[in-house]
Amino acid sequence: MSEQLTLPAETRDRAGKGASRALRRDGRVPAVIYGDKKEPLSVHVEEKLLTKMLHTGHFMNSVVMVDIGGKANRTLPKAVDFHPVTSRPIHVDFLRIGEHSKVTVAIPVRFDNEEASPGLKRGGVLNVVQHEIELVCDASEIPDELHIDLSGLDIGDSIHISQVTLPKGAKAAIDDRDFTVATLVAPSAMKSEDDEAAATEAGDVPTVGDEAEAGDGDSAESEGGEEA
Repeated sequence: MSEQLTLPAETRDRAGKGASRALRRDGRVPAVIYGDKKEPLSVHVEEKLLTKMLHTGHFMNSVVMVDIGGKANRTLPKAVDFHPVTSRPIHVDFLRIGEHSKVTVAIPVRFDNEEASPGLKRGGVLNVVQHEIELVCDASEIPDELHIDLSGLDIGDSIHISQVTLPKGAKAAIDDRDFTVATLVAPSAMKSEDDEAAATEAGDVPTVGDEAEAGDGDSAESEGGEEA
């Protein structure tokens, strides 16, 4: 389960681009907390601490308790804006949620037991279609990752969402179709060999005998031309 994070914040008295730029010069990041049928709340947080949380890799699917003067606001990060040049965070949106609210989060996928896959042993390539899967789950039961077992997977096999074990009470946000998560495909060299073999069987590739017969025909025509 994803851990709960705590992020201290202070309210913003002023809005606008000028006020936001002043905050950023002081090492602060403007943010807003909205949702849960309450008025939006403008705050600012410490850039260093926010950056540290972002580097955990699971900030966007973690419950963040935004602490304002000792009052905790249970939130889920919904968007982080970054500077196009420096990549520093410049704004954050937080969604208020209840302790057991149903939330939609993007969970990264992790593949296990590669050594137990016959297809990978033969040189197959794992083609990941969905690096993240959007889940609808309880806010208190958000997983860090979704683990998918590759044991027994051979070249040509596919993994669909119906084959993925989801946390209790969770479901895929897209639940109207059994979408593909990953496939195991043949390497390029193996594909080329198979294509050549198939072409030979279909008669698309001339054999040595065919080439010889074609050459004899050309010679005969040539000789005929000389006799004429």
